[in-house]
Amino acid sequence: MQLANCTLSQPADTYATLGSAPYWCWGYELGINEHRVVIGNEAVFTKPWKAALDAADRGDPPEKGILGMEYVRLGLERAMTAEGAVDVISNLLEEYGQFGSAVAGEGLADGAYDNSYLIADPNEAWILETAGKRWAAKRISTGADSISNELSIRHSWTKGSDDLIANAISQDWWPDGREPFDFADAYTDHETALQVSRIRYKRSQQLLDTLTDDGEFNIESMQRILRDHYEETFLDGPKFNATLPDFLTICMHASPAEFTWGDSVTSAVFELPPNDDGFAKLWWTPGPPCIGVYVPFYVKSGTVPSVVSNAGTATRQVVHPTTVSEDAAKEGSYWWEFKRLLMAMKGDEYGRDFEANREIVRSRFDELESKFRHRAIEREEKAREFYNNGQRDAGSEVLASFTEACVSEVRDEIEQLLQML
Repeated sequence: MQLANCTLSQPADTYATLGSAPYWCWGYELGINEHRVVIGNEAVFTKPWKAALDAADRGDPPEKGILGMEYVRLGLERAMTAEGAVDVISNLLEEYGQFGSAVAGEGLADGAYDNSYLIADPNEAWILETAGKRWAAKRISTGADSISNELSIRHSWTKGSDDLIANAISQDWWPDGREPFDFADAYTDHETALQVSRIRYKRSQQLLDTLTDDGEFNIESMQRILRDHYEETFLDGPKFNATLPDFLTICMHASPAEFTWGDSVTSAVFELPPNDDGFAKLWWTPGPPCIGVYVPFYVKSGTVPSVVSNAGTATRQVVHPTTVSEDAAKEGSYWWEFKRLLMAMKGDEYGRDFEANREIVRSRFDELESKFRHRAIEREEKAREFYNNGQRDAGSEVLASFTEACVSEVRDEIEQLLQML
C-alpha cells in the first residue's frame, strides 16, 4: 500500500471503514469501522516537530513518515477496539514516525505537524497524543473529554513510550529530578502560540461538562456544541458575525485577518450502539456546522451517495499533498454545494448578511435534522428486520437508500435557499 511518504504491507484481514477525507488523501480526518471504533485527529506542535523543521532548514531533514490522517485510517482498518487502535497507531509511529507535510499545496514549514487522536468504541475512549516517534495515551471510562490543537496529557497516562521521560530529560526538555513529570509541558513547543487552541479547548470542556452534569448527552446537544461561537459567554460570540471572527471558535470561519485556518471543512457526531442490535453511524455535514445539516451515514450500508464522494475540479484522487492541484467548485459535489451556500449567506467578503441569513437557513435545516433523527428510528427498525431474517443485502439497501434520500432532500433545500438569498 502506497502512502504519501512510504509503502506499507497490508495485513491479510482489514475491516470495513467509513470516513471523511481531503480530496487528495488516502487517509481520513475522522472515521468509523465495522467494529464501532471511531477516530479523529488534531494537529499539535511539539518540540520534536520543531526540531525536525530546524533540521530540514539546515538541509538535513529527518526521514518522512506516515501522515496523521493516514494513521486514522490505518487504526480503523486494523483494530477491533479503541485500545487496539491505540496500539496499531503507536506501534507504527515508533517505526515510521510522522514527519511530512499534510496540507495541500504546502511544504514542510506550513504543512507539517504532529498529531493528537480521540479514539472511542462503545465501551471506552482514549486520547492518544504524539510527539515525533513518542506518545502517551490516556483511557477515559467515565464522563467526557475533548482534544484541540495542543497536548493535554500531563502528569499521568495509561500507557506510553518506554523512554518518554528519559528522552525529555536527555534533550533538556525537562529538568532531571523534577517531579511530577509533565508530558504536555515537556514536549510542547512553547514558541508556538497556543491561542489557536486554548479557548476552543476550554469551551468544549465547559460545554461537555454541562451536558454530563445535566444528563442531556445526545446527538442534538453534541451538534449544538460543534456549532458554538461562544454565544452567551463573556466573549459573547463573534463581535460582528461568525464569518468575521474575533477568536478561533469551535465552529471555525475564515478571518479576513487570516488568523484562523479557514472555514471548518467537515464535522461529524458518531453514534455507537452498545451492541450489534443497533446500527453504528456518523451524522456528518460538510463545511462549518453552523450552516450544515447532519445526515446519517452507516458503515453497514456499504456505500455512500456518489455526490458525497465527488470533489470539485481536482477530482477525488490520492496524490502527494505538495503536488496536489487546487480544488475548485464543480457541479455535482456535495461539499462544494455547501461552500456555495456559505458564500451566498455571507453576501460580501465581510459577511454582512450572514447573521440574518443564518436565521433563515437554520430554521429550514433544523427542521430537516429533526425529521432525519426521527425517520432514522423507523428506517433502522426496518433494516433490523431484514438482518434478523438473514437478508443482509436488503437491510443494507434500506440504510443506503435512507442516506441517499436525506442527501437528496438537503440538496433540494440548498437549491431553494440559493434562489432566496
